[in-house]
Amino acid sequence: MHDFDLVIIGGGLVGASLAVALGDSGLRIAVVEATETDGPTHPSYDERVIALSRGSARIFEGMGLWSQIEPAAAPIRHVHVSDRGHFGFAHLDADDEGVPALGHVAPARALGAALSARLQGSPQITLLRPGRLVGLQITKERVSLEVAVAGESRLLTAALLVAADGADSAVRKRLGLRVREQRYGYDAIIATVTPEGIPPSTRPGTAFERFTDSGPLAMLPMTEGRYGVVWTAHEADTAGILGLSDAAFLAALQERFGGRLGCLTRPGRRIAYPLKLMLAKRLTRERLILIGNAAHTLHPVAGQGFNLGLRDVAVLADLLVEARLTAKDPGGPAVLGPYRRQRAPEHAQVATLTDGLARLFVNPWGPVRAGRNLGLIGLDLLPPVRHQLARRFMGSLDPQPRLARGLPATSAMPPPGSAVAVSTLDAPPSQRVPISVRAPEPETE
Repeated sequence: MHDFDLVIIGGGLVGASLAVALGDSGLRIAVVEATETDGPTHPSYDERVIALSRGSARIFEGMGLWSQIEPAAAPIRHVHVSDRGHFGFAHLDADDEGVPALGHVAPARALGAALSARLQGSPQITLLRPGRLVGLQITKERVSLEVAVAGESRLLTAALLVAADGADSAVRKRLGLRVREQRYGYDAIIATVTPEGIPPSTRPGTAFERFTDSGPLAMLPMTEGRYGVVWTAHEADTAGILGLSDAAFLAALQERFGGRLGCLTRPGRRIAYPLKLMLAKRLTRERLILIGNAAHTLHPVAGQGFNLGLRDVAVLADLLVEARLTAKDPGGPAVLGPYRRQRAPEHAQVATLTDGLARLFVNPWGPVRAGRNLGLIGLDLLPPVRHQLARRFMGSLDPQPRLARGLPATSAMPPPGSAVAVSTLDAPPSQRVPISVRAPEPETE
C-alpha cells in the first residue's frame, strides 16, 4: 500500500502542471499517466500550437519553466479580428495595454518537454506510467485506488484525488458526475504554414481571428516565420480537407483567409479534432477535484481552454500550499469549498463567452450579421471595452493566485520547522498584517 497526500489521474499538460507547481511543497504526490512515454504518442504533446495568455506565461514563470519554453514561443503583439466578406473588424494591441506582448504561441510539444523533464526530476513526485485506474473507493477519511501500472496492480491511498484525465475523464464517469455537453458539428483542423511576401501593413507578431461561414479561422504567429492554422470546418467537410493535396489545401486556405499574410507555403501535417462544449455540473465531491478538460472543454475561439485549465492549477496550488502551511487536510473543506467557489463562476463565464461567439459568427441571418459587424467596429472605437477584452485575453482578471503573479506556489511557505511572519497575499504593503505561523515539520516514513 502506497500512501500519498495527492494523487493526480492524468499526466497531460494540466495534470503535469499541477504536480510541477507543487513539487517543492512537501506534499507527497503521485501522477498516474496512461501513455508509456512522452512524445508523438502522447495526446497532449501533439501537433497543436497553444495560444498562451500573458497570465499563463507568468504561471509557467512561477513554476520556473518559462525560460525553457520561451525560446520556442512566439509573442503575440497584435490581434486582428474580422468577419470574412463583411466590413466589421477590430484589433488589440500590446502597446495600448502597456505590455510587451498580449500572449505567446507555443507548440504543445515544447510545453510537454519542459513539464516532463521537471516531473521526472522531482523526488516528491511518483510518476506511475503506463498506469490505468482499475478501482476507486472514496470515504470521508481517504481515497483508495487500484492502479494497473505496466500490468502490475498497485494499491494507493490519498487525502485528495485530482481528475486531470481529459474531456472523457474516466474518473468523472466512474463516479457518475454529470456534465452539460453540446457537440457543435464542427472540427478544428490543425496545421502550420509559412507565409512569404507578407505585406508591410501586417505588423510582426499579429494573430488573426477571421470568422467565416463555418466558424473561426485562426492564424497564430510562430517562431521561424511560421503560422499555426486552426481552421473550423463542418464535420462533413473534414475528410475532404484532410485529403487535399498540399497545393489544393494551400489554395483553399488562401481563398478562405485572404492576402494579409501574402502567399501561404509549406503546409505541415494536418490533424482534425471534434469540437464540443462540456461543463461538469460539479467540480468537487468528497475528496475529489476536477481540473482542466475533465471539468471544462471549450470551443477554441479566443483560445481560452488551456489557459482556463492553467488557472485551475494556479488556484488549486495556492489552496493546497495554504493547507500544508496551516496543517489542514488537503482533501477537506478548506480546499474543496474555496476551489469550487473560485473556479465555477469563471468556468461558466468563459464557456458562455466562447459558446456565444462560436454561434454568433456562423449565424447567416442578415440582421445578426450586420449587428455583429457593427459590434466589431464599436469594439475598435471604444477603448474601455477593448481594454477589458484585452485583460480577458491576457488572463489578467483578479484575484490573482501566486503563480499567476509569476511567483512559485510555495513562495508563502517558510523553511521547515521555522516560525516566521506570513503576510496576507494580495494586500498592499501598508495594509499587510503579519501572522505568526509555524511550518509543519517534514514527514518521515
